[in-house]
Amino acid sequence: MQTIHWIGTGLSAIPGLRRLIELDYRVKVYNRSVDKAQQAIAGLTPAAVLKFDIETFAEQISANDIVVSMLPGDFHVPLANICLTEAAHFVSSSYISEEMRALSDSAKAAKLCFVNEVGLDPGLDHSMAHALIANYSQSAEFDKSNQHSFTSYCGGLSEVPNDFCYKFSWSPAGVLRALKSTSVSILDGEEYTVTEPWNAVDQFPLSTAWGSETFEVYPNRDSRPFIAQYHMDDDWNIKQFVRGTLRYQGWTKAWQPIFKKIAQGISEPQLKSLSDELWNKHAIAEGESDRVVLVVTLKSEQNDKLVWHKSYVLDAIGDEAGSAMAKLVSIPVSLAVEAVINNELPTGVSAAPDKPELVERWLNLAKSMTEKYAVIDHLA
Repeated sequence: MQTIHWIGTGLSAIPGLRRLIELDYRVKVYNRSVDKAQQAIAGLTPAAVLKFDIETFAEQISANDIVVSMLPGDFHVPLANICLTEAAHFVSSSYISEEMRALSDSAKAAKLCFVNEVGLDPGLDHSMAHALIANYSQSAEFDKSNQHSFTSYCGGLSEVPNDFCYKFSWSPAGVLRALKSTSVSILDGEEYTVTEPWNAVDQFPLSTAWGSETFEVYPNRDSRPFIAQYHMDDDWNIKQFVRGTLRYQGWTKAWQPIFKKIAQGISEPQLKSLSDELWNKHAIAEGESDRVVLVVTLKSEQNDKLVWHKSYVLDAIGDEAGSAMAKLVSIPVSLAVEAVINNELPTGVSAAPDKPELVERWLNLAKSMTEKYAVIDHLA
């Protein structure tokens, strides 16, 4: 039997880990603190719980095993290289870095799956995008010359808005670094580059069967590579294509002091200090529920008239089984592990699958994790 080596038992890792153990897969659990790992899987019996040491980790791996990295991104490529040496598969929820992508040919030659981008964002957002584009491509309204607008917005929020319009479920450092990053998207058919995200915030009204609410959204990272990943060919007429972040209304105003510090230039030690300060003031308290909102939309216009317009909407609240973020990140990771075991994924480096049956499986799982999930046909 293949062994699943699950590394990391942080806040976003537990529900998916517990699911694999409960399904009787052979799972070895690794963490810097064995005690914390044992607490995280209390009541379950994995194959082993071990202290993680990357220097000796290879000794635990056999050919065809699966290594799951729920560690910070810096660990992924070193672990993937160990997998190449030991002929093991690799899974993470993180974006595919250029260093990871460079391993694809070697992984293919060794018939290994190196699967990434299989969490929430990236992950379930990809599944929703694949479903929308497949649905549209099979419709009578499909025409590559139409004007196409694609948006994908995701936000991890507190269940109840506060004056700061945000609460942190883990270190604020990642959020702060993201605010320092340049984004590139498509707007009005042209590349749209943003160096200060807070100057590109739009109001985002959302109406669903369970109510109406207005959020704030802004682009993040480089959206352009995902045009090809979503099979929107070069000859598609793309008016808008943006993947971005969603926040409560009022976020831009509440965060002005932080934006000012970042705009003035903030060193890594200063960022760490600010991160600690924000964590002390605005961390989600024990027992407090978080919220995740994900909205993915595709619309098509012909002669300035909407001919096709659909959205996937997910709105989830954490509960006693885990935070919404933890479930929506780690349980899809566990699905990816099962897909590797069942030989359902391509070899080499890949992201969330686009096979219709796997997209459906991923989205059915997402639907089962919240009562607020909808596919909206805006023209119905």
